[in-house]
Order: sequence, then C-alpha cells, then structure tokens
Amino acid sequence: MVTTRSETITADDGASFEGFVAVPDSGSGPGVLVIQEIFGVNLYIQQVCKRLAALGYVAMAPDCFHRQGAGFAVDRTGPEAIGEGVGKASKHDGARGVADLGAALAHLRGLGEVGGRKVGVMGFCFGGLMTYLVAKNFDPDAAVSYYGSSIANMLDGVTEQLTCPILFHFGDNDPFLPNSDVDKIREATAAMPNVTVNQYWMGGHAFDNTFSPFYQPYQAIEAWGHTTAFFARNLG
Repeated sequence: MVTTRSETITADDGASFEGFVAVPDSGSGPGVLVIQEIFGVNLYIQQVCKRLAALGYVAMAPDCFHRQGAGFAVDRTGPEAIGEGVGKASKHDGARGVADLGAALAHLRGLGEVGGRKVGVMGFCFGGLMTYLVAKNFDPDAAVSYYGSSIANMLDGVTEQLTCPILFHFGDNDPFLPNSDVDKIREATAAMPNVTVNQYWMGGHAFDNTFSPFYQPYQAIEAWGHTTAFFARNLG
C-alpha cells in the first residue's frame, strides 16, 4: 500500500516549504522529484506521485509557489482556475524557483527511504520547463519533461550543461506550444545521445492530466509507457 506524508524542505536562503511525499509499499526505492503544473500540488500531482510510488519509486512534489503563500492548489478546471494559475506563474521568480528545486532534489536524495539510490525529476507544463532547468543545473540521474513551455527560448549552453538522460514529451497539436519550438529543441539536441524528444499525434496540452478536460487517454498512456521504461533503465 502506498503511504503519503508531508516533508519540510529548507532552501539555501533558509526559507522552508512543504513537499508531498508518496512512498511505495516496499518502504524504499529510487527517488523522483515531481514538479507541478501552474495549479500547485493539487490532486492530479498527488496522483502522479502515487502512480510512481505504485511502481516502486519514492516520489516528492514540492510547493513551487510557496514564496507567494504556502499551499496553493487548484482542482477546478474552469477559466477562473486557469487565471489563478497564470497569476501565480507570472509572479514566480525563475532563478529563485530553480534554486528551491535544487534544494528539494537534495532533500529527496537524503530521505531514508531513498537511501543513496538514484534520483530523477519530472514535471508538467510549467513543471516541464522547470524539469529542464533542474536537469541543466543540478544533474539528476534522469529527467522527464512533459510539454514544457519556453524551453526553445532557453537552449543556450544545452550541449555543455544538459548531461543527464532526459526524455521530452510534446503533442503535435498543442495550442500553447508550437511545433516550431519542438523542432528547435530537436535541432539543438540532435547530436546528444542522452536526449530523446517524443511527439504524439494529435496531442494537445496537458494530455496527461486525468483531472482536466485536456486529458487524452491514448497519448497519456503511450507517453506514460515511455516514461516508466525510461526511469526503469536510468533509475533502476
């Protein structure tokens, strides 16, 4: 049975914030840091952690927007919910946020249930971008980025800084992320054997989110299969 709890993480400037943790029935395993969409550590992100824990991973989702007030989580799916999430994301300090996630990754590595095993990172939308930045700056053992926005604008230094195995998922029918951006990522990483870029036919944005009207089961199941195989190869 998967068990859950909250962990208090300390940032490098002394600020503290919470992380939702899901632990597998075995009581231990490799770690996966799960980075939220713009809607906080809501039921969907908690479900992703539980999915990973059911596969044997210790999963932790930190509160990325804690510096704007702890505990932000939106489970509604209407236009007003999108506005709330965009409002938080627009005020997010990117550099500070990446540093906080570096502290969260280190905290996850230090959990007794992880016990020196490998640790990966994955994220969705906003979290997909942050996954890419964490992979560039903190060298996790593996990374999976789902439809990360703006990555195409942040490719400077990618060949030198992005050294861990990383898997990108994109839809080819995403109104928020043009195919030209995916092409730029492919071109910039074409010579990098550690990088895989997958694109899914008729995939829109947030296709993995089972709590959202954007959910697309065919694309979600295919991408999840690639994700789990990728983590099995690279994390154990």
